[in-house]
Amino acid sequence: MTDCITKAEFAGMIAGAAASIRANHAMLSELDCAAGDGDHGATMLRAVEKLEQAFGPGGPEDLKTCLKDAGWSVLGVDGGASSSLLGVFFGGMADAAGNDITGMFEAGLAALRKQTKAQPGDKTMMDALVPAIQALRAAVDAGKSMAESLRDAAAAARTGAEATRNLTARYGRAKFLGDKTRGHVDPGAASISLIFEGFDQGFSNLKGEAGNA
Repeated sequence: MTDCITKAEFAGMIAGAAASIRANHAMLSELDCAAGDGDHGATMLRAVEKLEQAFGPGGPEDLKTCLKDAGWSVLGVDGGASSSLLGVFFGGMADAAGNDITGMFEAGLAALRKQTKAQPGDKTMMDALVPAIQALRAAVDAGKSMAESLRDAAAAARTGAEATRNLTARYGRAKFLGDKTRGHVDPGAASISLIFEGFDQGFSNLKGEAGNA
């Protein structure tokens, strides 16, 4: 297969991600209460609103500009490290915008790694993001369809997020709580998992609509 993607298709994925966050923002804030100030869900709501605006009607026609605008908009969301890192990720994707969705995600991750030293195992968003992108690459390289590849990425993100329950936080405010962070899923990882689930659902919905047209 080819991992080509259009701006319209990615906009559908963004819509799916926004819907996923909206449906679960209260849970995200509840998770954040374990080691933060309980506002992670509200922060993510503001972030996905910015993403939707960047890809909405009247916006740029090309994917690269949309991603750049999305990155800058999310960076401007007041909400601590999570929104800043998410903004860096989407802005970084613009560096490889074109037809290659896997390369776009990998470029976003490369940009993110310039801003944080966190790695999988540190109980951060990286515990969901890194395996999701690795799974996407493996699926595409194996010749799976775009829908199948996004489904694999979502499953990997979900597994990675759930695994943070047994980890000790090493970054952010949570690191000062040490072992007290065990037993709780990291809210940043949970958000990434929800976003990738939304990507999967949004793409499937778009293709379903196209198939019924």
